[in-house]
Amino acid sequence: MPEKIVGYVLIITDVGKEHDVATTIKRKFSGEVTEAVLTYGIYDIVVRFEVDSFMKSNEIVSFIREVPGVRKTETLIGFPVES
Repeated sequence: MPEKIVGYVLIITDVGKEHDVATTIKRKFSGEVTEAVLTYGIYDIVVRFEVDSFMKSNEIVSFIREVPGVRKTETLIGFPVES
């Protein structure tokens, strides 16, 4: 079985839109988004997802960029470290 692709999307939102943005993302991708955490600092939300293909990761990231209230995103794709 191929390994899952794990990604993180760091999101900056409009003021006061953090909860709405996180809820919208979790509802749309409930099977793939494993976490959507509100944070303090430069970024307002960190979203973690696990998918089977880069096409699906692109679908998630593209959707997030279009959610009302999202100002900026940065995406990190993770690769497992071999022991």
